[in-house]
Amino acid sequence: MEAPTLENHRVKLTLLGMGNYKHLTAIAKEPNLVQYSPSKIDTPEDLKEYVQEAVDAYYHKTAMPFIIFDKEKNAYAGCTRFGLINWNNKVLHIGWTWIGKDFQGTGLNKHMKFLMLQYAFETLKFDKVEFRVDERNTKSRKAVEKLGAKLEGIFRKDVLMLDGFKRSTCCYGILSEEWAKIKRTVFGGF
Repeated sequence: MEAPTLENHRVKLTLLGMGNYKHLTAIAKEPNLVQYSPSKIDTPEDLKEYVQEAVDAYYHKTAMPFIIFDKEKNAYAGCTRFGLINWNNKVLHIGWTWIGKDFQGTGLNKHMKFLMLQYAFETLKFDKVEFRVDERNTKSRKAVEKLGAKLEGIFRKDVLMLDGFKRSTCCYGILSEEWAKIKRTVFGGF
């Protein structure tokens, strides 16, 4: 399983690895960037460990991590990944996404998600894509809902956060049979 390069006029997603993650060091230091995530990335050591875990998952064929390059701003913006890839059941998650404050609200995320959904459904031929979002993260929940994902349920107190809080996680999903309509109505101009 070789990670593809996913690209359009706005964004380029390439394999995140130990050779390119340092482009994200400054962004990873931004305050509250991953406040709804159980991950710690704000020191160079923490970021390196975070990326190493993603690389390990890639080699175990359970993840495809990407570094995000914003072509409009000509700058690295953050990272995202396909994770918890279940090849047998043809289900994967899109998540572990964080982008710098300067890139938020610019449309970059929508372009990334389009490329990832297109690849998951049209190339990998997966049956379902899931998104898991902290119940408190209304901004991310609204973004996922705008993509056409449906709330399937809430896992109550299922993830331990760094501060000891036990979060509840909203599970959203898009099915392959919903993709054509979502592609047309949500991403029609792409």
